[in-house]
Amino acid sequence: MRRLFAIGEALIDFMPTVTDTALKDVEQFSRQVGGAPCNVACTVQKLGAQAEMITQLGNDAFGDIIVETLNQIGVGTDYIKRTDEANTALAFVSLKADGQRDFSFYRKPSADMLYEAQNIEDLDVGKGDVLHFCSVDLVDSPMKQAHLAMVEKFNQHQGTIVFDPNVRLPLWDNKEDCRNAILTFIPKAHVVKVSDEEIEFITREQDESKAIESLFVGNVEAVIYTRGAKGASIYLKDGTVKHHEGFKVKAIDTTGAGDAFIGAVISQILIQQDMAIESLFKQQGESILQFSNLVAAKVTTKYGAIESIPTLEEIDNA
Repeated sequence: MRRLFAIGEALIDFMPTVTDTALKDVEQFSRQVGGAPCNVACTVQKLGAQAEMITQLGNDAFGDIIVETLNQIGVGTDYIKRTDEANTALAFVSLKADGQRDFSFYRKPSADMLYEAQNIEDLDVGKGDVLHFCSVDLVDSPMKQAHLAMVEKFNQHQGTIVFDPNVRLPLWDNKEDCRNAILTFIPKAHVVKVSDEEIEFITREQDESKAIESLFVGNVEAVIYTRGAKGASIYLKDGTVKHHEGFKVKAIDTTGAGDAFIGAVISQILIQQDMAIESLFKQQGESILQFSNLVAAKVTTKYGAIESIPTLEEIDNA
């Protein structure tokens, strides 16, 4: 069976017990497993496909919690490394009244950043497998080199590469370093997912259509453009556009919604065994967007990222 390999950060989110409160004023938090690639892996697994997590955790209690959570969901943990050289990453979150978030990260460095490229040699990647990654772990570190090694391995095995920049500027010393790293990796991907909140930063284009067009570089076959509550669109090289307007729900926490969306898309890529990306999106683009928007909308109606991800059965009964 085809699998997702999600590489990057797995961390502990400390979620506030109150909303509409500045982070400095939050007195109590609840502990939840998170990290964008980790959220995506859990989404794919919950939606009936198979996922592997590629990361490194500290030899600490937080690392234990992450491994236990992934095992409970069914995400593969055989490729997760542990280290004494750094701790598992932490993120403290505050929630605004509309469910939007502010973050404070503790990772200077964290264990994931020290993951070595040589570990990639052990990975059993097959034709049709999917690689997913974000930009958080593209800072200059051993983990960045591991990403490059993963891209090369997937190209050798005719895999599909999905890149969601998921811009988190507070984690970068220089925002231009972040942008340059993203621009370096976009041409290496077959599918690029970008949100309306980050596309101008990445492309420096204010015109939406020109910004999207500028992302078709290198190997990029499809651009998935998300607009939050306003839905999402798939753009293909030949000018084909598929759109779904999204679902109206009362959002209480948007944490992990974007990750759940792209995880849902990836689950459909994996399930449609041998169909090429362009053909899949041309034939089933609207239904894939509808499915993925529904998954993301469900996530926003509950607190936390992974705990709020619906199962395939819950989506079928929605």
